[in-house]
Amino acid sequence: MPPVFLMPHRSTPWKTSVFTTAQNRSCYPTVSAPQPYRAWKTASFRERAQAAESCGNYGGKLPMMTSDRNQTRKALTRCFFRNNHAAAVLAMAAVVLNTPLNLLISWQMQQLIDIAAGTPAMFSLAGISASLLLSFALMGVIMAVGCYARPLFIRRAVQQYRDYAFEELTRKGTGTFHKENTSTYLSALTIDTVSIETNYLTALFTLPGSFLMLAGAFCLMLYYSLPLTLAAAAASLLPLAASLLAGRRLAVQEKKVSDQNEYFLAELKDLLAGFPVIKSFKAQPEAIRLFVRYNAASQKSKCSANRTRSILQNLCAASGLLALFFVFLLGALLAIKGYGVTAGVVLVFVQLMEMAESSISQLPQILANKNASNALIDKLASSLSAGQEQGGIPAPHTLRDSITLENVSFSYTPEEPVLKNITYRFDAGKTYAIVGNSGCGKSTLLQLLQGSYMDYQGHICYDGKELCCFKPDSLYDLISVIQQNVFLFNSSIQDNITMFREFPEEQKERAVRQAGLESFLASKGADYLCGENGSSLSGGERQRISIARCLLRSTPVLLADEATAALDAATAFEITSAILSLDGITRILVTHRLEEILLRRFDDILVVKDGRLAEHGTFDSLMKNKAYFYSLYTLSQ
Repeated sequence: MPPVFLMPHRSTPWKTSVFTTAQNRSCYPTVSAPQPYRAWKTASFRERAQAAESCGNYGGKLPMMTSDRNQTRKALTRCFFRNNHAAAVLAMAAVVLNTPLNLLISWQMQQLIDIAAGTPAMFSLAGISASLLLSFALMGVIMAVGCYARPLFIRRAVQQYRDYAFEELTRKGTGTFHKENTSTYLSALTIDTVSIETNYLTALFTLPGSFLMLAGAFCLMLYYSLPLTLAAAAASLLPLAASLLAGRRLAVQEKKVSDQNEYFLAELKDLLAGFPVIKSFKAQPEAIRLFVRYNAASQKSKCSANRTRSILQNLCAASGLLALFFVFLLGALLAIKGYGVTAGVVLVFVQLMEMAESSISQLPQILANKNASNALIDKLASSLSAGQEQGGIPAPHTLRDSITLENVSFSYTPEEPVLKNITYRFDAGKTYAIVGNSGCGKSTLLQLLQGSYMDYQGHICYDGKELCCFKPDSLYDLISVIQQNVFLFNSSIQDNITMFREFPEEQKERAVRQAGLESFLASKGADYLCGENGSSLSGGERQRISIARCLLRSTPVLLADEATAALDAATAFEITSAILSLDGITRILVTHRLEEILLRRFDDILVVKDGRLAEHGTFDSLMKNKAYFYSLYTLSQ
């Protein structure tokens, strides 16, 4: 049963909120409990969501931040076969038909050898030769079908696996994603996928083929000679035991290889991203040592897995040769003694034994590789299922009244609260600045407003509707965010503004004009390549593209998190002025630049100190108070 709390009635203004009773129950369930509001306020996001869902106020499933790993794993596995059944059936048919055909050719070769040795056979030389030619022709057709269908199946399977994994990745909340190591996904979608392709998808066909070949070979061997078959079965235990002995370690080692590849990719990514810092501090020797260390660890784990695989293959080969020698020797003795075994039977027995030994030696390795690949799929499923955004109600497309915060607290860890009991109201259409020292919680407050973290305490409401009950993805129809570090694709300016989507020309021109990009586009052109992460552009140009990107979406709320922190003073002034000049939208800016000309243009300035809202007001009123803001401003001049 979900937890039940006494919660404030949403139709009542925040300052005079009342609690529902048995007679006043239009939104939330009624309970009798000590300190009911404290229970609601300190409840976790999941408990609040369950309580709200149980009363049916929001009509539908609320966002749950963790999906079932098993469901994700099943979905990843189903990707291999989605719209891919025809290729799978053709590839499997080629395997199934090829096995009895190989056995038939073995029988035909035995008949041919017996005819050559003068032993009576079932067919004439011409008949056997014709049937052999027909068998080889049929085998060619089957091999052609397999050569076409199997690569087609694997291509589609891998493509759909990666596509689905990335699609699931985009469903994660930004807060969860920022806490994760992106090298996990880099490894999973590159190196691990190659391993899955080789060891899992290929095994889908080699495994049944090996079973069929093993069963067919022993059936044909029984047809020829029971004593030789029993001897062959006993001899097969040796390579089987050798395979099982070495194969158990392979799954564990493949998982270790994946982990080491992940660490290596993470370190490589850091070294490449920090290249300018490495050069400026002359830290090349240290960077090389780090690279060598992680590269060595990665190759060492791979070497261990390859060594185990080589031992497995060599043990199987050596034990298989011993088994073949034993069967060949016994067959020769039976032929000499005249126990109904001909030279052709001995030779075909050796061939069948090779087929059986090959299947027996392959099976443990195939199963071990398949288990190792299953572990890699499980690993990706675990990463993807954590922190996914699911369910909820759509966020409104307009902000008609306000964004309200009541007693909002938040902490990344229980021991260190970042925000403490913040209560405030952002009115629609106005402009707000959030200022304070570094680490005071300014950016965290903005992260909460954009829904990056849902496990806050208190209330955050857009037009009276609780933020944590929105469908998270729909929140971005209401807000746009200008980040401090603008990311640009290595594509054209137009693609970076539109994010590869289609917009009317008039709408694009208006966004470009409002962002102050007209002269820049006139000189460079809309098809000008921005370079990797905007390396061909200046900081101001990148920020203006980011502003145009936000304006193009026409959202009613614009959030800017230290958007000018990395810019020079003149460019920062121009960018901030451009944002303040935008009319008809709610603008909330986190800034560390305290310039009087700009600060006077804000409708209200929020001053955050140690996670609390220390004071707020216009520039003149805050300066008149001579409190914390006065000290900040004076020290900045």
